[in-house]
Amino acid sequence: MTWMTQWSGGFPLALASAKGNKVTDVDGLTYIDFALGDTGAMAGHSPEPTVRAVTQRMATLGGITAMLPTEDAEWVAEELTRRFGLPKWSFTLSATDANRWAIRLARLATGKSKLLVFSYCYHGSVDETLVIVGPNGQQMSRPDNVAPGVDPIETTRVVEWNDLAAVERELAHGDVAAILMEPALTNIGIVLPAPGFHEGLRELATKYGALLMIDETHTISAGPGGMTARDGLIPDIFVIGKSIGGGIPCGAYGLSEEVATSVRENAGAAGLGDVGGVGGTLAGNALSSAAMRATLGEVLTEAAFADMVAMATRYTADAERIIVENDLPWSVTQLGARSEYRFVRPGPQNGGQSAAAADFELDQYMHLFTLNRGILMTPFHNMALMCPVTSTADIDHHSEVFAEAAADLVGR
Repeated sequence: MTWMTQWSGGFPLALASAKGNKVTDVDGLTYIDFALGDTGAMAGHSPEPTVRAVTQRMATLGGITAMLPTEDAEWVAEELTRRFGLPKWSFTLSATDANRWAIRLARLATGKSKLLVFSYCYHGSVDETLVIVGPNGQQMSRPDNVAPGVDPIETTRVVEWNDLAAVERELAHGDVAAILMEPALTNIGIVLPAPGFHEGLRELATKYGALLMIDETHTISAGPGGMTARDGLIPDIFVIGKSIGGGIPCGAYGLSEEVATSVRENAGAAGLGDVGGVGGTLAGNALSSAAMRATLGEVLTEAAFADMVAMATRYTADAERIIVENDLPWSVTQLGARSEYRFVRPGPQNGGQSAAAADFELDQYMHLFTLNRGILMTPFHNMALMCPVTSTADIDHHSEVFAEAAADLVGR
């Protein structure tokens, strides 16, 4: 991937092997992995139930992809309904595709064209979401947006996170099909919702006839049902990907009964049964379905999440203590099994503030410092994620290294 050039010094490590939360490179060096494939390996590397399921699918049952549904797919859909509440599900091979296809269905269901997103949100490489609130408050394409076919401000309205007044101002135009959001910003650093923000979004979406579309691909770290179950959120459309297949490419989107009915009623000549911009040959294949069933059923369980969240709580408390002891102007925020420090205090309240706190050289320093001491962090920000086998010893080693780095920075 092109963003791998962001590894410190521009040289990504080359993988030899990985198991659980340990990664070994081609030089034989082993690291405690807190990056976990930027959430893709939140279940840990090669969890045994997932390996067993995909091996059986390939070696015993066969039929890796046949453009036919399997019993596993039905089980996964029922489990997603149990966890997140939406009754109708369709599968993809990534959350990016799930978002792309669901956005099309939102436009079909509402007859409206535009999307409303939050500045510095993360929804994969979906064209419509690569838009920010600029320095003068104007809407603009992200500076790192690669050769967009059209300027995303033609397709999208964008506001800052936690700003309900701005959300209502943009919805009042009457052309927004869906509000697409993560329940907390993640890829620009963790930015949590202010009290009442989610309730306000739900009310505004209903008031202005926009669908509320929740992408929990990263925020599933909050628990087995993500922030949706934990905080009682009520989405019209739901998107999930990455972690639920234990590393096997997969994704899914869910629709409420009302949205599904509207899609059917408005389908008309829409190509839902052929190449109409929704669906893919490998989507929902037998291998990814087997991986999702094993991972959701046997790895990312409620008990596993309880341990993962406990490890993240320990990590966060240690990081906060070290930041305070060294009087660093940093902050640390936890979201379930996910924790991240940011080079600003107090913590950012929106994406613009979090982006302004970025410090490329300091990022490079922290990543090199930890890599050289056996810790693998997410290469382009300081997120740490816990998996079911992350241990207190792993957390304690990070705390020792983090304390050493902090002391070096302040010259102690």
